[in-house]
Amino acid sequence: MQVSTAAIGMVVAEAAFAKIAYAEGAAGTLRVAIAKPAGNLDPQSHYAIWAIQDLMFEPLVKYGKGGQIEPCLATDWKIEDGGKTLQLTLRQGVTFQDGTPFNAESCKWNLDRWLGKEQFSWMNCSKYFESLDVVDDYHITLHFKEPVLALMQELSYTRPVRFLSPKSVGADGKFGEPVGTGPWRQVSADDTQSVFEHHEGYWGDMPSYERLEAKVIPDPRSRVAALRAGEIDLIGGFWIAPLTPEEGKQLEAAGFNVAIDPGNVSLVMAFNPERAEPLKDQQVRKAISIGIDRAAISQALYHGYAKPAGNIFSSALPYAGKQHEAPVRDVAAASALLEKAGWTGSPVRSKDGKPLTLELVVSPDAIPGSRLIAEVIQSEMKEIGIDLVVRSVDHASKHTDMLEQKYDLGFFLTYGAPYDPFGSIVALCLSTFKNDVEGKLVTDPVNLDPLINAATAATGDQIEPTIQKVYDWLYDNDAIAPLVYVPSIWAHSKRVQGFNSPVTEYDMPYEKIVLAE
Repeated sequence: MQVSTAAIGMVVAEAAFAKIAYAEGAAGTLRVAIAKPAGNLDPQSHYAIWAIQDLMFEPLVKYGKGGQIEPCLATDWKIEDGGKTLQLTLRQGVTFQDGTPFNAESCKWNLDRWLGKEQFSWMNCSKYFESLDVVDDYHITLHFKEPVLALMQELSYTRPVRFLSPKSVGADGKFGEPVGTGPWRQVSADDTQSVFEHHEGYWGDMPSYERLEAKVIPDPRSRVAALRAGEIDLIGGFWIAPLTPEEGKQLEAAGFNVAIDPGNVSLVMAFNPERAEPLKDQQVRKAISIGIDRAAISQALYHGYAKPAGNIFSSALPYAGKQHEAPVRDVAAASALLEKAGWTGSPVRSKDGKPLTLELVVSPDAIPGSRLIAEVIQSEMKEIGIDLVVRSVDHASKHTDMLEQKYDLGFFLTYGAPYDPFGSIVALCLSTFKNDVEGKLVTDPVNLDPLINAATAATGDQIEPTIQKVYDWLYDNDAIAPLVYVPSIWAHSKRVQGFNSPVTEYDMPYEKIVLAE
């Protein structure tokens, strides 16, 4: 008994000592939650958490608020020859974290790793790449076979365009160590956390604190508990460690700072007329759309944080097009449209002896809260005489079902900045573009494809009017049903001061933060 008591006492003492040591070690350290280990940080791979790569690897240009392109490793650029030539002036005085200079030679080495490669042909700058000229140590020129739509936007992506030291790759060309030009260098990484410290030779403004710890906490409730307990300082980000609006409200009530950004990702409902005959009728699609209470969805799932959507993209994005007010639910008008389309009777409408039954496929794993949204819509469809069957699937099955069109109705998320508007329009709506992940939001080879192709071929002043024709077609044909603009939610302790939501969901919001010790 005495031995057991002594052992327990020692454990308690060690735990208390560890807590004190942890608190002391946290001085000058920002502790951020991540939902899974950071993964392979090779900027040319597609496995790591984007925001962790953002700490170490920098692009030629950065994507700023409202789509403004800002200098980074390139200080100046000129697009010439109708969009077929890009002249770049590289920043001088930059070194990688291993001391290797960043110059035209190391820049070319990086670009050669992905430009023009089939693996990266989903990017126009890679698809149409022709050649690269080194002018001198700090000037290079890129040549393309055709004008590249949103060229500078593509060069701001997290991957594959960011720069790593040539010494971080082995003689066999395989990625070895994550060494970039960014303000943070990785000092350790395992399945529990990734730890970063200052890159003392960084060319730009250094963060005011010396250390950043990205702590792996897979369970959402455990992340919230860790913030409450003072074990972490910051949670949030759709791709980092998602925070639900309900959790945000609870933390706000508990005295924590909660930052809500309108976001630039849209939740959109897709119609699949290839599987469901009724959906070939625009009147049925419109009836479904105006039969949905978008404000109710915003309240039910997002506690009012999400703005009801009238467009595929919000005005937060460049070239988002003319903004429409979100449809207001109108049961009478929806019912009248169904009557006009020949769907009559109650409680479930029918036509030619067939009931108006549709299946909505959802995946709470892929889109958190989508089951709740589906149940809200299911109840609303019942009021206008549509029997809506909700089928929940896991993340992997959702992708398979979308690709194989095993759904009547389904939810899609647009890609957000910096990929949109062209990323989602091409990947989700152009029939000739191969998309092996999400499938297609809507396609029409005869009517929609020519409009998209014209928009992607446009340059200068012609971009805005040509992509507006794509938006007009989607709107005029009720081809999709935009639901809400998904908010970006972050929560942090009082210790974190000067926090600003990141411009995109792929960035880590470490800049301008000051830690109150």
